[in-house]
Amino acid sequence: MAVAAPMRAEVMSLFRSFLRMARQFSDYNIREYTCHRAADAFRENRALGDVPTVVAAFAYGKKQLEVAKRQAVVYSLYAPKAKSIMEMKLQ
Repeated sequence: MAVAAPMRAEVMSLFRSFLRMARQFSDYNIREYTCHRAADAFRENRALGDVPTVVAAFAYGKKQLEVAKRQAVVYSLYAPKAKSIMEMKLQ
């Protein structure tokens, strides 16, 4: 049975989910790292051509999103109360 490649809308939805999830981190450095890492990963996989590789990359991305969601929950329990210097500059 052939597996269909995810549509462009599904891939963009996954990317937006990563960005929304990154906003849940209270620490500036982790939040920015998550945004940059997501953008880099999607940029690296933009040129994938064959369907099995695209399907595997999409499945891996969904698994990583679930891992990041769990990390955000755990990190919120132990996050430092003091803001970073970058957050102080933004205000």
